[in-house]
Amino acid sequence: MGTPKFSADILKGLLDAGFNIVAAVCQPDKEVGRKHELKACEVKQECIDLGIEVFSPARIREDYVDVLALEPDLIIASAYGQIIPKQLLDYPKYGCINTHASLLPRYRGSSPIQTAIMNGDKVTGMTLMYMNEKMDEGDIIAQRELEIDIKDTNATLFDKMSKLALEMLIEYIPKIFEGDMMRTPQDNDEATYAKKLDKDIEHIFFDDEVLNVYNHIRGLLDNPGCYFVMNGRKYKIEKAFYEEDEDVNKCTFKGLEKDYLRLDCRNGFIKVYQIRPEGKNSMDAKSFHNGAGRNLEGAGLE
Repeated sequence: MGTPKFSADILKGLLDAGFNIVAAVCQPDKEVGRKHELKACEVKQECIDLGIEVFSPARIREDYVDVLALEPDLIIASAYGQIIPKQLLDYPKYGCINTHASLLPRYRGSSPIQTAIMNGDKVTGMTLMYMNEKMDEGDIIAQRELEIDIKDTNATLFDKMSKLALEMLIEYIPKIFEGDMMRTPQDNDEATYAKKLDKDIEHIFFDDEVLNVYNHIRGLLDNPGCYFVMNGRKYKIEKAFYEEDEDVNKCTFKGLEKDYLRLDCRNGFIKVYQIRPEGKNSMDAKSFHNGAGRNLEGAGLE
């Protein structure tokens, strides 16, 4: 049970490892683009390519009979995106297990990877756990730590986490079938939460320490993305890094330096290498500056 690329990579890896995946469950197709065309998620696309049965109910709490009819021995959830009902949790002989991209009980919730990066954490990890009716509160099967590199973005860390989750599943699923697993209850007093990301968090403000601003940016690349506002217009950041420097004029667009656009914060500046102005195509820093950017030098960042 999963939806994004993170889940699709795990699905394919389990199949390549020889596990008998009888079906997959994912979120329904979504409308995309100006024409509102329906697009299947990565898990559904993978299932179609591989000839695997796939279900995409709008509400799994109400529409789970088809899954029960498959008589699954084990259900694996990985970034599915819906609360799984008790009827499914209680059915499989070997239970329902979940891959959660944090070292639980830290960062329970829907955005553990983004939150870890935005908070400037240097270490995160993957938790393999049994599921219960409460969100991310089930007993822990195993955990593995993973370092967060200063250049990691949301996208790169998702890929690393997916590989780690697959390695753990391949190792521990046979042990679950053999009954050779201990369950470690979580300490609820130590729990912290990674809330669902809202649209407001995508707006980047520059009146902060440069490392905090950079962590905020890279925590949202490439999905859902982030932007800054200048002269009332939005500019999406697609590739960036940072540099510390005390000689700055915070909240100011300084223009082009070398191959990047300089956006000043406190004690440093953000270096934007790839940008997409509102209503325009993506472009590199030099192309932007040669167009509208030259006339925006010295503008404030809103």
